[in-house]
Amino acid sequence: MSAPERIPPRSVTTAELLAEGELSVRGRIRDASNAALYCTVTFEGREAACIYKPVAGERPLWDFPDGTLAQREVAAYEVSEATGWGLVPTTVLRDGPYGEGMCQLWIEETPGADLLALVDGEEPGPGWKAIGFAEVAEGRTALLVHADDERLRRLAVLDAVINNADRKGGHLLPAAEDRLYGIDHGVTFNAENKLRTLLWGWAGERLTGEAVDVLKGLKEALGEGGALAVTLTRLITAVELDATRARVEALLESGKHPEPSGEWPAIPWPPV
Repeated sequence: MSAPERIPPRSVTTAELLAEGELSVRGRIRDASNAALYCTVTFEGREAACIYKPVAGERPLWDFPDGTLAQREVAAYEVSEATGWGLVPTTVLRDGPYGEGMCQLWIEETPGADLLALVDGEEPGPGWKAIGFAEVAEGRTALLVHADDERLRRLAVLDAVINNADRKGGHLLPAAEDRLYGIDHGVTFNAENKLRTLLWGWAGERLTGEAVDVLKGLKEALGEGGALAVTLTRLITAVELDATRARVEALLESGKHPEPSGEWPAIPWPPV
């Protein structure tokens, strides 16, 4: 008699691990403006570090009255995945020790990546894009610049789509294998234009061909019955979804990176 066929163990995806695994709280991230808990999650023999942000620990925002920060964080991840750029760590909505919340894979930051800098003079050097002037000492200013980096440029496009109102330097995570992630997407998807970011270096410049192709894919996925539209319906309001579609349309129509409107501060504070 032949031996029975051995079925290899199923590989657990990161999304399954975060959504189904057992969460164990290890500590709290003290400098977060809302409750953010550092955890480990285990499921079917796999373990990972993650961040769990319970809805119960969110502070209400007058200009984001609908939904929750957790839902918008997950929505930002879903749009990132639809671009194919993988700019947001795997993020799910799940129940946890303190109720429903967002659970996101912890990313170990790679030190030494030069993404932001302060320089003397009025023009950025080669490989840098100007953001604006910042006061660095009493009576002295310096030019704040960000790297002319394709990864940042992709993130600038994503932020324009999701209407990110808080893209700070501390929300940029360079990681292993030359990856770059953006985190903290709780103030996104507002129906009103609230784009506030450090990544203005390409403002008014033509979008890359890659970005145009990605935006065309998003337009299709956001159409009636599209996979992304169906997913976002569970996370943001119908008005916010329509506004997201309109932003994608506007980017494709202009073919350019957006520029500051001048109606409010274009750079978040503090910027880092």
